[in-house]
Amino acid sequence: MTFRSVAIIGLGLLGGSVGLALKEHLPQVATTGFDADPATRARAAERGLVGSVCESAAQAVADADLVILCVPVGAMAAAARDIAGSLKAGAVVSDVGSSKQFVADALAAALPGVAIIPAHPVAGTERSGPDAGFASLFHNRWCIITPPEGADQAQVEALSALWQALGAKVEIMDARHHDMVLAVTSHLPHLIAYTIVGTASDLEGVTESEVIKYSAGGFRDFTRIAASDPTMWRDVFLSNKDAVLDMLQRFTEDLTALQRAIRVGDGQQLFDHFTRTRAIRRSIIEEGQDDARPDFGRSDHG
Repeated sequence: MTFRSVAIIGLGLLGGSVGLALKEHLPQVATTGFDADPATRARAAERGLVGSVCESAAQAVADADLVILCVPVGAMAAAARDIAGSLKAGAVVSDVGSSKQFVADALAAALPGVAIIPAHPVAGTERSGPDAGFASLFHNRWCIITPPEGADQAQVEALSALWQALGAKVEIMDARHHDMVLAVTSHLPHLIAYTIVGTASDLEGVTESEVIKYSAGGFRDFTRIAASDPTMWRDVFLSNKDAVLDMLQRFTEDLTALQRAIRVGDGQQLFDHFTRTRAIRRSIIEEGQDDARPDFGRSDHG
């Protein structure tokens, strides 16, 4: 099967990027969209994020073969309830949320009998809103699809093909395993970034101007991550709290070990640890998920 029409609910960074990528890579696919914010709808129409910006979610999904919910994970259930009575027979509902088991449970409860195939494109920037989206966001990035048990294989393959057409590499994964992996690779790093930037801003004896003026590469990278959308990340931590807390406990234990190595002057432990983590960075570059350029040498979309 193929999707001939796609409805996008939520027209911010991810929703807008999906719409623009569909227009560029699959121009034969009809697209509609809706956002709860009237100003966002108006700007989405100006930018042409989708073929038709609708005045209600129900109108947007009425003829869609595929509906992609691009709202914060805490708003998924409400967004699903808004479209529950308007989906056409056989429509598939997916999403782009960063917490998959929570979203799967929420959508299943709100849309009984509907084909639900959650997905998570592991891509984004610190920007948000209808001006943030761009068509190449998903190029060479992973999209993790987490179909529930018993999902229609043809529908899973169709969703996989769509994401691949948008430039993404696709991985099929169990929802709970996804949540554990992303707790390590995305959620915990964001929590650390929010914390260290907050710590720097609270330090007595260090003025805000000094924090900004003397930001070295490491802190600058943290501020980029900590500039991410607050609503989205609040919802991510609350919806994936078990995996995040497990990883946070492990991180705390490892941090304590490094704290002790510094205190007792164990340079070998520090060197060995830094050597091992350096290899991870090289592997990420080799995998094509980043490059070796410093942040200040990159374009906004790089």
